Amino acid sequence: MFKIFFSLLLICSTLLVKAQHPPVFAAMRTDSNFVKLYDLDITLVKYSYKPNGVKFLVVHDNEDTGVKAGFDYIRWYGGELIDSQYGAVRDYYFTYMDDQYRIDPNAIYTEVGVNTRLKKNQFSSNEVEKAILSTGKQIVDFYDPKTTGYFLTLHNNADGGFGISSYLPGYDLSSTADSVYINFQMDGDDLIYVTEARLFSSLKKANVNVILQSKFATNDGSLSVYAMQNNIPYINVEVQHGHLEENFRLIELAVAALKEHGLIKKE
Repeated sequence: MFKIFFSLLLICSTLLVKAQHPPVFAAMRTDSNFVKLYDLDITLVKYSYKPNGVKFLVVHDNEDTGVKAGFDYIRWYGGELIDSQYGAVRDYYFTYMDDQYRIDPNAIYTEVGVNTRLKKNQFSSNEVEKAILSTGKQIVDFYDPKTTGYFLTLHNNADGGFGISSYLPGYDLSSTADSVYINFQMDGDDLIYVTEARLFSSLKKANVNVILQSKFATNDGSLSVYAMQNNIPYINVEVQHGHLEENFRLIELAVAALKEHGLIKKE
């Protein structure tokens, strides 16, 4: 039954979604917040349809599979999605005082993260770091996790470049993970990342690739680190670009885990 349902959904997506940012469908509402980071214009667009307590956040502007899957979810079930739009690229690129800067928008939520991950020259101004932190705060405030009760983010990755194996002992991100559960029937690039043991346990029972962030994870400025520092439950659905059906399935499981623990409250 699910395959038939999703086949119809994919047909609708093929017909209606041809650009990176899917078209607004009937009855969907939009609200925008504009952020200026020197010469970089960032638009946070909130798409809303039958708000029901489910709210997604997309911080990268080149991860369109997540946006499409999020749109498909709220088309059928209702919810909200905040999409960051700044030029269809991954990183922020901007200029200040004739100096070029670059930073990942998932590295702008802590002072330590901005300081260590900002691509800059040795004479860069501290004002720039403050401006970046302000940008991160505006994104968080627009999502409003204190009211929502959690962070639910959508990310995409490239084939084989990053995945569940990256968190295993001996690999680059092993120190980031407290626990890792692997379903070897799944593509290793498709996974869910959480900051709370109760969410990890629920998703492990659902037999999906899932990672529990370590309490000792490096402060890299990411939203997951910010969430842990502020005791906000965080869950990220991460899939390979183009894996739309799997993206949708994992979103359903992520929402189910949040609901299981009373973190999503119907509006």
